[in-house]
Amino acid sequence: MGTRFILNGVPQDVTEAPTVTLLDWLRETRGLTGTKEGCNEGDCGACTVMVTDENGARALNACILFLPQLEGKAVRTVEGIAGPDGALHPVQQAMIDHHGSQCGFCTPGFVVSMAVAHLNGARDFDNQLAGNLCRCTGYAPIIRAAEAAADAPVPDWMDDAGALEEVAGPVPPYAPETADALAEWYAANPDGTLVAGATDVGLWVTKGLRDLAPVAFLNNCTDLKGITVTDDTIRIGAMTTLTDLLPVMAERHPSFAELIRRYGSVQVRNAATVGGNIANGSPIGDSPPALIALGATLHLRHGDARREMPLEDFFLDYGKQDRAPGEFVEAVSVPVQPDRLRCYKISKRFDQDISALCGCFNLTVTDGIVTGARIAFGGMAGIPKRAAAVEAALLGKPWTLDTVTAALPRFAEDFTPLSDMRASSGYRLRTAQGLLIRYFHDISGAPASVLEVAP
Repeated sequence: MGTRFILNGVPQDVTEAPTVTLLDWLRETRGLTGTKEGCNEGDCGACTVMVTDENGARALNACILFLPQLEGKAVRTVEGIAGPDGALHPVQQAMIDHHGSQCGFCTPGFVVSMAVAHLNGARDFDNQLAGNLCRCTGYAPIIRAAEAAADAPVPDWMDDAGALEEVAGPVPPYAPETADALAEWYAANPDGTLVAGATDVGLWVTKGLRDLAPVAFLNNCTDLKGITVTDDTIRIGAMTTLTDLLPVMAERHPSFAELIRRYGSVQVRNAATVGGNIANGSPIGDSPPALIALGATLHLRHGDARREMPLEDFFLDYGKQDRAPGEFVEAVSVPVQPDRLRCYKISKRFDQDISALCGCFNLTVTDGIVTGARIAFGGMAGIPKRAAAVEAALLGKPWTLDTVTAALPRFAEDFTPLSDMRASSGYRLRTAQGLLIRYFHDISGAPASVLEVAP
């Protein structure tokens, strides 16, 4: 049994190894070389394709998209953006009219991203195209092209939703459809690799050349997707994408939503999952510090057994988590609470860059006294970690700049950061201290955005 999907309107049944990427298959097997290989790690967008399922169309990076993740879906490459008779899509014509291409290497990826945005009626073009890198044309004519095409009708050939039934059928054994089926498979294959969005695991193959077998793809586990909000709790399924998490957090914790927007492009957010960002245990993963600051609880499962723990307790040491073989992240939940959260990501490039450090602050002040403090950082240790000594220095004290200043030396008790290519140890420590001061002014209502310039 192969992987069945639709490619540019034509059903496919592919029998390649499960960790062959869509990019490699397109270029090497099908000869569709319009989809370019740039970074091969999901950063540049040259390989962008459109993927449609029952939830609509998304832009995704083909370079870190494994073929089994396409089961039952429809794919359009740049070759399928134009009509069957060669008629240009409105965004293609607009790129010509507005001189949106010079060397042309990045152009196919831009065209696909623009076509998906056009189909979905998205007009925040700076955001929609942030995951596509152009080094020679410049973004002004490309943005003008997107704006010019925005009101044009969507061509009828771009509707793939109605054709999905052509590839409906039994799901392969490596693609469990429920958490129960996953639990059974993982208990029997505790050394296996779970693939959620592949935004991290994909690099294990494209850069690390690793053999992941045996492997299970989780994109069909619908009961691990979605967000449930009650009066007390926000429960986030492990397979919930960052795209789906962003609007929920925008309503309740806007600073967290902006952090999500910054640390992943549209293509990455459409694939990356909350559970994957936690389970990989990266010390610079950006969602764990925010979730820890919100007091998140992690829900784990092994077979029929379930357990839960404070999220900060999951991370034990660099590359080591409190997760037994065959145990997987099922969900993470955070208590409903007033918005006091601020997330500050420090990186060399503002959007879509790895953090030098990321600080998330969530303090409760009652009658001028600090009565609750949760401060968590990524990039300051081998794991995402709370600043326990700083929290202790603030609790029970007046919420004043003097209190904040007195607590700053305690950062050295909590963290001994490393020096690497992103930042020195001293820079990280001084910046973490500065972020607490920034939080004080931010919560107090003073201007604190680095994107606003005042005379």
